[in-house]
Amino acid sequence: MLKQNLQLKLSQKLSPQQIQLMKLIQLPTLAFEQRLKEEMIENPALESGKEEDINEMDEFDNNDEFDDYDNERIETEDINIDEYLSDDETPDYKLQANNYSQDDDDYESPIIASVSFHQDLLNQLNTFILDDQERSIAEFLVGSIDDMGYIRRAISDIVDDLAFTQGIYTDEETVTQVLQIIHELEPAGVGARDLQECLLLQLRHKTPSESVEFAINIIQNQFDAFTKKHYDKLLLKYGVSKDLLRAAIDEIERLNPKPGGAFSGNNKIIEHVIPDFSIKIIDGELELSLNGRNAPELHISKDYQEMLQTYKDSSKASNAQKDAVQFIKQKLDGAKWFIDAIKQRQETLFVTMSAIMEYQNEYFLTGDETKLKPMILKDIADVVGLDISTVSRVANSKYVETPYGTKLIKTFFSEAMMNDQGEEVSTIEIKKILEHIIRDEDKKKPHPDDKLAELLKEKGYPIARRTVAKYREQLDIPVARMRKKI
Repeated sequence: MLKQNLQLKLSQKLSPQQIQLMKLIQLPTLAFEQRLKEEMIENPALESGKEEDINEMDEFDNNDEFDDYDNERIETEDINIDEYLSDDETPDYKLQANNYSQDDDDYESPIIASVSFHQDLLNQLNTFILDDQERSIAEFLVGSIDDMGYIRRAISDIVDDLAFTQGIYTDEETVTQVLQIIHELEPAGVGARDLQECLLLQLRHKTPSESVEFAINIIQNQFDAFTKKHYDKLLLKYGVSKDLLRAAIDEIERLNPKPGGAFSGNNKIIEHVIPDFSIKIIDGELELSLNGRNAPELHISKDYQEMLQTYKDSSKASNAQKDAVQFIKQKLDGAKWFIDAIKQRQETLFVTMSAIMEYQNEYFLTGDETKLKPMILKDIADVVGLDISTVSRVANSKYVETPYGTKLIKTFFSEAMMNDQGEEVSTIEIKKILEHIIRDEDKKKPHPDDKLAELLKEKGYPIARRTVAKYREQLDIPVARMRKKI
């Protein structure tokens, strides 16, 4: 049985403008500039640069004549509707250059033509004398190498794939022989099937010496003991001096476990960090400034304002003219809102960073990370009167330039822990002290986690062993056994 009933419900929803503002606040400098360019392309009523006549939009915001199109009288002969409603807002004559000589050469920006990792390996194959089948197998093997330089597939699988996909019928012995040719290519170690083989290939490319030969012996026969750093077992098994073992380990540590990584890394686009804020110390006081690229000069297009004024002064109306009025008003309203959103973004960024700077005043004056106070998003949100999510958007992807380097803002936030004096200290401070303890330890007998917890307790930071392990992992420091050196 169908029923109809009324139900009242209160709910909060963000308007499209609020959502767009939150997105603008979250954008770092480079992304914000790109968003600004996109908006200026989409809305021709928005222009950059200083505004000659300020507050001209107020006349149109308070004018009700354009709200009722039936009462409008617009002269259709005065305005070309197609010009305003065209998808292309730029006239053709603005896209042409009249001072260009046919004798001039076209200038094009140079483009870097780089050779890919796999193409470089294929080029090296041309220096080897191979028959047609061997070359096809070699090219297939090169195609099976990943970006790190490894072939992570079994030879039997490669043999099957050659038969099914390439129509090449061969055996594992032949593929293994061709793989030896791949192992001769540069960089040394490319085409290895695991780390052990990769290190062996690189060691065999080195100039023979006693330490290199011993390193080959260790990797080939005692790889498991070496990876677990059981140096005492290696000394006992081989009966060699510590100096020779140390020299062999030095040879191994200088090898590249990812031979393809260095090559492929050269082709990646390097992203430069542009700080959104700058903090300077002037006469012992902190001074905060917002990157000028975050504060562009924008204004409403005077041409669009004049168009609207022309409609106001006209005496005849038509449906086409009404559409034009609606179009122009939408563009003008959109441009005005965007300018207001940019100003609000600037204020939000500056106020939030100012609060963070004052909260961490002692750190910014000294640069000592142990001076960082415990600080969570709610602490700053309460100071500036903004929502926690807004503070998070400001801190998450933005950088500040300080006298001690450019820092990611969110790294200043940390949880609090109690020391033996009952005072709240930042977890960043504890991590820094833990890092110093590990740095100064005897690498022949590195401290296990329980010993690290004991040393921290002696310094006034009573934390559990499992917490020490968590902080150590966050600092990307391996366990004691892996820090051991002979």
